[in-house]
Amino acid sequence: MRENQWTRCDNCRKFIFSNDIIDNGYVCPGCGFHFHVSAPERLAMLFDEGRYELVDHGLFPLDFLGFVDAGSYAERIVADQKETTLPEAVLNAVGTLGGIPIVVAALDFGFLGGSMGSVVGEKVARAAERALREKRPLIILSCSGGARMQEGTMSLMQMAKTSAAVARLDLAGIPFISVLADPTSGGVTASFAMQGDINIAEPDALILFEGDRVADQTIKEKIPKGFRHAEFIRDHGFLDDIVPRKDLRPYLIRALRLLLNRPL
Repeated sequence: MRENQWTRCDNCRKFIFSNDIIDNGYVCPGCGFHFHVSAPERLAMLFDEGRYELVDHGLFPLDFLGFVDAGSYAERIVADQKETTLPEAVLNAVGTLGGIPIVVAALDFGFLGGSMGSVVGEKVARAAERALREKRPLIILSCSGGARMQEGTMSLMQMAKTSAAVARLDLAGIPFISVLADPTSGGVTASFAMQGDINIAEPDALILFEGDRVADQTIKEKIPKGFRHAEFIRDHGFLDDIVPRKDLRPYLIRALRLLLNRPL
């Protein structure tokens, strides 16, 4: 987006001056469509004054299965590391939000679809463990295609691992807020992304576990229109709220103060 002067909105199909989209938090100023943003951009928009410290940054994925389909998994890792300048599909950071010390894990869809392999699962678990150890609220920003199947069973094991880690926060009374962006799917939806004390999503975000064909075959009928969009999911009780990106910071600050029993 930064390289081109004009960007075509994926929703209203209008050409818009790119800087206007960037200045609006990567949201179309015409129709409100929420563009993908990288994990570093999400962190900068969330923390006070955009300042944060990266933690757990020295972990890198390995192709321990020697997986090859249309291409080599090892080569894909290197290519996405170069393109995104990230070591993996999640960044862990600490800082303050509204003056409240917090821990954040932000998934990046640009890195292998934000998929959860062994390192992503480890970093999400470490974020929860840090929140428990330092008694800081945890916020996870999810944007993911689900479990990273190039790592086989190891990727599926991360569902139990991350779920157990965030469950310990609940037992300790430490707040965990989950924010779901478009898309959040598969093993991420089926684990930590839907286990927050408060689960919220960006407008019109796709939130799902399986594809249309699998769902149709499972329930033996066509799924309802809009079944996988955040609005439908909220209206049927599986989300607490839908929050536009521009309102996310004040919403989270208020929610954290309520959860921590602090003055609003």
